[in-house]
Amino acid sequence: MSKIIVISGASSGIGKTAAQYFHGKGFKVIGLSRSYPREKYDYDYVLADLGIPADIDKATAEIAKLTDHVDVLINCAGIGISGAIEYNTIEEVSKIFQVNVIGQFHLTKNLLPLIRKAEGGKIINIGSVAGELTIPFQTFYSMTKSAMHRFTEGLRIELKPFGIGVATVLPGDTKTGFTANRYQPQVMENAEYNDRIKRSIQKMEHDEQSGMSPMSVVKVIEKLMNKRHMPVHVTVGFVYKFLVLLSRIFPKRFVYWIITKMYG
Repeated sequence: MSKIIVISGASSGIGKTAAQYFHGKGFKVIGLSRSYPREKYDYDYVLADLGIPADIDKATAEIAKLTDHVDVLINCAGIGISGAIEYNTIEEVSKIFQVNVIGQFHLTKNLLPLIRKAEGGKIINIGSVAGELTIPFQTFYSMTKSAMHRFTEGLRIELKPFGIGVATVLPGDTKTGFTANRYQPQVMENAEYNDRIKRSIQKMEHDEQSGMSPMSVVKVIEKLMNKRHMPVHVTVGFVYKFLVLLSRIFPKRFVYWIITKMYG
């Protein structure tokens, strides 16, 4: 019997690539996002905006009609905001936490009864290297990804007696539509910050569009799915593994001197 995989954020980026790939491998895929993919697809799909709790409840009820269990939940959905903390709005910050953290929690919570019914169910959260290394001018994105890393750790311990594995994948810069869809700052340049905000965002966007392919991340997800015991966190790409390792070995002052040179 093929595994049943639910993938949030399946209309674009890593989520879309994962949905297409695993469907092609013969798995039963249920995609979930606030809009349908633009390209043709032939797997099950459920609409839900993770920023709207009622949407999540409705979507999980629909998923329960499509299947009596879920083998793997892949939490890919996410949004980004950029700009100086001083100028980010309460509305922006509330939105990114609602989608990237609370929505992921809500979806996971609702699907746990179905995941528990699977033999060796798995939850794989898409985090980010930015959750381990805070990037200036996208601080709130880093905060939400760090929150998801801690969510993984706590959930993993709580669900271990049920035989459910939980892991986080930490991609570095990845070439997806996420770059174009990021909320742009209301203040890009001014007398206080000069062009620091603009230069940081341009550097970040260049790195993303020159980054690894979404398939690189999907291949790591596939390896995790095939492991009986998943590690807690897996960083994708040698360079990013090295950076995360350096952040744990060297003094924080040195690490953030490097990040300031790159993005500050």
